[in-house]
Amino acid sequence: MANKEPRRIQDLGTLKALGHPLRMQLFRALHVAGTATASQLADQVGEAVSLVSYHLRRLAAHGLIEEAEGGGDARERWWRMAVEGVSVKDRDFRDAPEGVVAHSVVSRLQVRQQSEMYEGYLDSRSAWEPAWRDAAFSSEHLLSLTPEELRLLGQELDALAARWSALARAAEEAGRTEGRENVAVHLYGFPFRT
Repeated sequence: MANKEPRRIQDLGTLKALGHPLRMQLFRALHVAGTATASQLADQVGEAVSLVSYHLRRLAAHGLIEEAEGGGDARERWWRMAVEGVSVKDRDFRDAPEGVVAHSVVSRLQVRQQSEMYEGYLDSRSAWEPAWRDAAFSSEHLLSLTPEELRLLGQELDALAARWSALARAAEEAGRTEGRENVAVHLYGFPFRT
């Protein structure tokens, strides 16, 4: 069963394991699916089952995913999340040049994949029902904050997203699945100069 809190990645090996484009994609796909086989995930990501199996085993070796019991066909392994999600903090990697580079690479990969997800929505927006198009949002807020205020804002936004995640999970467990779709919410907060 997945932990309730995101796992904070503090070791370079796990950071590098997650920092592979296909692994990050598989991690996200498995989070959405709940449980899946390598074959099912391979169909989603358009890769060979053997390659997907290899990358799933690498994620499992770092404790990010695990084998799930009770899947359908006993000939295939079923996988599930071992953690609720992950978080990576700059302070855990800033003291070593290799850590700084790895953290930057993983962060850029994450932003690139998130951007691709949003662009995919924009490309298919007209296919969604008006209610979904009206509910979707994209906003930018340019604030003047201290580092402590930015940290607190991030904590509040994470808590808000966690509350909505728990509400959705409870509704699904109660059988209220009608009209539900997977929704991505990407939030960033960082200093900038004009």
